Amino acid sequence: MRLEPKPAPPLGVTLLFPVAAIAATLLITSLLVLAAGASPFSVFYLVARGAAGTQFAALETLTRATPLIFTGLAVAVAFRAKLWNIGAEAQLYIGGVVTIVLGTGALPLPSFLLIPLIMLAAMAAGALLLLGPAVLKTRFGVDEVVTTLLLNFIVLLFVSMLLEGPLKDPMGLGWPQSQRVVAEAQLPRIIQGKRLHYGFAISLCAAAIVWVIMKKTVLGYEMRAVGHNAEAASFAGIPVNRVLMKTALLSGGLAALAGFSEVSGLKGNLTLDLSPGYGYSGIVVAMLAMLNPLGVVASAIFVAGIFVGADAMSRTAGVPSYIADVMVATALLTMVTAILMSRFRVRWR
Repeated sequence: MRLEPKPAPPLGVTLLFPVAAIAATLLITSLLVLAAGASPFSVFYLVARGAAGTQFAALETLTRATPLIFTGLAVAVAFRAKLWNIGAEAQLYIGGVVTIVLGTGALPLPSFLLIPLIMLAAMAAGALLLLGPAVLKTRFGVDEVVTTLLLNFIVLLFVSMLLEGPLKDPMGLGWPQSQRVVAEAQLPRIIQGKRLHYGFAISLCAAAIVWVIMKKTVLGYEMRAVGHNAEAASFAGIPVNRVLMKTALLSGGLAALAGFSEVSGLKGNLTLDLSPGYGYSGIVVAMLAMLNPLGVVASAIFVAGIFVGADAMSRTAGVPSYIADVMVATALLTMVTAILMSRFRVRWR
């Protein structure tokens, strides 16, 4: 058996691959639900109802989707140029650290100045964090998968040290958490009394801006060219290393916005459980969207709906909520397989 490249399929056929991946995911998950002694139709209905059956559920899904949009965009941008950023989790936490440092009273500014300033500072911190692995890749050929993955653990330990030391809340009764950000640094809620905040609106704007960059600018063209074939892009005069550096800055900054939005818009302070794995889930979101920035919004809401709906379903059907993790992981595997089959045909000999 060998794989042969095949011509790019039409747009209509290309859109079928994510649908096929989701269908395969539901089929595989159904077998696990049956093994747990429940009805797949009942479980999937309860998941859908728990994710969007009420206004509260729908708003919770959008709230959970907000950081996934940011990390999904970060991964989509990096993967498009074949810069394998597995460190969105670290960049998210760095964004949260900067938000706490600047948002707990260090800068006595009004909201309309303080919030944009914190956003820019958080993006700069995340961009610089990913710039290190990018330099190691371009200068010394170090695999960025290893460096970005290891940075996740390094940054988590760094955040733990800060929460037990300089950033520890003296009024927190000994808990490893930071002080709360001041009111001027908090993102307002879109609907009063609900948890959905304006970080969701910022994420939609970010998706639109990234789409414009990818589709309508020279940088986007260079990123796609480097991702398709770095050697051919270099031969055509594209500065490959410079493009990878710009890609790293953009990707790291987007992932850091997830930390900013979670701290400033939702949690109010920094803890070690700020992210339940949004950086890693962003890989699934980007792959389900086939690295399309606008598709990232839809796939992030889909993945968030699985997590929110599974929590509600487990209380009713008695099926463990970990089925959501299985569904997301299976979706990643089936989507990678679908992308492979879209680009190659299998020859038997």
